Amino acid sequence: MAAQIAPAERLLNLVIALVNTAGRMTKEQVRTSVAGYQEAPSDDAFERMFERDKDTLRDLGIPILTVTDAGHGDDIGYRVDLDAYALPPLDLTAGELGVLAMAAQVWQDQAVLADTSRALTKLRAVGDAPESTDLVAGLAPRVRAGGGAFGPLVDAVQARQAVRFTYRAATTGEVRERTVEPWKLLARRGGWVLVGRDRDRGASRSFRLSRMEGSVRTVGEPGSFTAPSADELADALQTWASGPERVATLAILPERASAPRARAVPAPPDEPDWSDDPLLAHRDLVHVPFRAEWELAEELVGYGDAVVVLAPAGLRQSVLHLLRTAATLDREVGTDG
Repeated sequence: MAAQIAPAERLLNLVIALVNTAGRMTKEQVRTSVAGYQEAPSDDAFERMFERDKDTLRDLGIPILTVTDAGHGDDIGYRVDLDAYALPPLDLTAGELGVLAMAAQVWQDQAVLADTSRALTKLRAVGDAPESTDLVAGLAPRVRAGGGAFGPLVDAVQARQAVRFTYRAATTGEVRERTVEPWKLLARRGGWVLVGRDRDRGASRSFRLSRMEGSVRTVGEPGSFTAPSADELADALQTWASGPERVATLAILPERASAPRARAVPAPPDEPDWSDDPLLAHRDLVHVPFRAEWELAEELVGYGDAVVVLAPAGLRQSVLHLLRTAATLDREVGTDG
């Protein structure tokens, strides 16, 4: 028996069919030619499935038109209104496609899930989207979800509206209420961070969203505080700076690790001669700029043996440490269990 097609895949199949139909598709054509609808056990079941899918796609912003045959009023078909739905021509690099896929994974909070689903469905239906997980393996976010605080804080930053929340300090464990003018949200060191002006202290502070307890409440009206100057924001962000830019030298298997390749730069002037390295007999030499060593190490580990770090030594050791840790996970689980 063939594997059952998931509802999301059936929806995508329907969009592709309705986008590419020459004129319109009748229900019977949908049932017989669009993968996923043949599984309906009866006519009534198909009707319910098809009507539900049409409503879902319309909720996602896909303009499905009902087209009636001019000579037969009861002969009804469907198609997507391409004038309302079509995107302008897209010419995205591998890196840009990777960023889109990364963003789709980050923005899975329920508050914006419908918008991201709509955007992804459009991209996949009308153009080429990256299918290989290798394209975005290194770009996949390693940031914990921001929880219920994330959505309200995004809105507050955009509206320049102060917020109030309960916060547990990392150093003392003290729990107290904070009133903050939110300036910026950052993804740093595995989690989300709010940077803003703490009104009680009269100075800029950083707050990890994972240490916020309870809900985030707004204070005052939108636009109630002045945006920070460039110097104020730079000072506040200094704590989270990742250091000077450096260049990593990588040996990458052909047609693998597209995201690092998309960020490649020329070799630095003091680059040693790697021509005799046996690794490069079947690999490409790629130079990638970076600032945070641990971030690049985590990215490169995601490619497995497709990427070997040649330099700098610290980055190579970080990658090897992560690989060795991963290799012992099964032993630790076996010991505990």
